[in-house]
Amino acid sequence: MVLLHLVDLDPQLAALRPLGGFFALRTPLPGAGEPPRPLPTLAQAYGEIPDGAAADAHADPLTFRVRKVNRALRAPEDRIGASVAQQGLAARLWSVTLGCAVLYGSMPDLSPRLLRWDPDAGAPDDLWLTQVRPRPADAATVAATVLDGHLEPLSTALRVRHPVAPGLLRGNAASALASTARLLDQWAHTRGRPDIAAHARALTAELLAHPLLADTGALTGTAFRRRSCCLYYRVPDGGVCGDCCFTRPPRSSPHAPSG
Repeated sequence: MVLLHLVDLDPQLAALRPLGGFFALRTPLPGAGEPPRPLPTLAQAYGEIPDGAAADAHADPLTFRVRKVNRALRAPEDRIGASVAQQGLAARLWSVTLGCAVLYGSMPDLSPRLLRWDPDAGAPDDLWLTQVRPRPADAATVAATVLDGHLEPLSTALRVRHPVAPGLLRGNAASALASTARLLDQWAHTRGRPDIAAHARALTAELLAHPLLADTGALTGTAFRRRSCCLYYRVPDGGVCGDCCFTRPPRSSPHAPSG
């Protein structure tokens, strides 16, 4: 049965495109275009800071991205840009995996070595998959791919560079997952596909029970309330997000709870 799903995976991942920019993934196949310039892989982005390297898109793409986000937000602290950049990338990775899981029944191999990333692009993050190799899309495989393969190495790399708490980053990961599921649920219901909505909800609930995410918040239906704050309220004119642990921007302390 799994093999049948794997055969059904469209090598151009065309079924993701109607879901929107957070779900679509560029591939190297004809008609998909080519990167505008050589791009680092996510494996390179998660790596150690090169000795004496400037923060440019190739020497240290992760620091380059955080600084770009900070400038766009006019954020007063690097850890804010680190949080927002991490959440944006988490949203892209969850969207691709969950979108493929519910529409195809399988997902592409999203190894960091196979994904090229443009740290100088806008939002959503621009990702290019260099090979389309099908894999199962059960919760254990999705968790191993996204949490173990991407978000934990990303968290480690960010924390080497910036004073951002691991609980905050895991809260971001859970928030991005819940938001992805909510978008899939809305998309499925508008198209009369309750089966897709049910699959997305069930997969999300199983992923949020993973040990890395289990204490990050509470899921009620498609609504999620996290136990940490992404720090967005600290940017000029920023407020609290819909799933924030705060109901209003805190005023008494310069630091949000990190979870």
